[in-house]
Amino acid sequence: MTDVRSASGKGECGMARRGTTGVVARIGIFLEMIKFAHTVFALPFAFTGALLAAGGIPSLGKLFWITMAMAGARTTAMGLNRLIDAGIDARNPRTSGRAIPAGLLGKGTVCFFVIISVMLMIFAAARLNPLCFRLSPIALFFLALYSYCKRFTSMAHLVLGLCLGAAPVGAWIAIRGTIELPVVLLGLAVLFWVAGFDILYALQDLEFDRREGLHSIPVKLGVSGSLWLARSFSLIMVVLLVAVYALLPVGGYFLAGIAASSLLLSYEHWLLRDGDLRRLDMAFFTMNGYISVIIFVATLIDMYAGRGGA
Repeated sequence: MTDVRSASGKGECGMARRGTTGVVARIGIFLEMIKFAHTVFALPFAFTGALLAAGGIPSLGKLFWITMAMAGARTTAMGLNRLIDAGIDARNPRTSGRAIPAGLLGKGTVCFFVIISVMLMIFAAARLNPLCFRLSPIALFFLALYSYCKRFTSMAHLVLGLCLGAAPVGAWIAIRGTIELPVVLLGLAVLFWVAGFDILYALQDLEFDRREGLHSIPVKLGVSGSLWLARSFSLIMVVLLVAVYALLPVGGYFLAGIAASSLLLSYEHWLLRDGDLRRLDMAFFTMNGYISVIIFVATLIDMYAGRGGA
């Protein structure tokens, strides 16, 4: 009997381990599917908004709930995008290997993760302050809207920019409980930055989108027109960041961050100057990841050095 119980126990433990491994594997596939690591694009700007609102380093509690709200919002947006676009992704050679078309995750599993993410976002917003909580449904509306935009408008890039541009605005509201001009300009800077690099990213799907009847700036303007519009959006971003610098009591480090970001943006557009998309990964992921972090670090040093005001 002892042997039987022992063997039975081992079998149960083995099944439990396999079940646990399966759950962990699905979580890992989901995080890869939504490119969770790319949170680096928006999260540093959220922290920048929090630093500027506080005129220094906010409390750890505020930073924690801002991070949770951001994680919930981005995971919701990407999860919804993968669900809504599953059929389109399956027909696109570039995206047919994504988790849902490839059969690695079922739609029910993705829905479950999205629901958890929505709950996390709303709960985190409620923990920050009443205004954040009241605005959370509006944020969710635009997060869902983005995935449908390509079906009827070429302005999807701007809607995506609006979603990410809300990051510093939301963080500012979390600290101050108000919306003020400097953070509106910062949010607009992020909007144009994101729209610019999303136009570049969409160049990869230009021919596919045309065949499918989908809308995008590249479909509307072609490669050359898209490159010029993306450059214009990057210039607008820099101008808006300079306006933020002029309106807030920040110092030279913030201005240096703007200068460094301008150089990286220039290099990004230089890499794609002739429409050669083979360098797109470096331009899109590397350069833009650096830009958001540089602005945040420059702001942090400014605050830490006592150059910012309350």
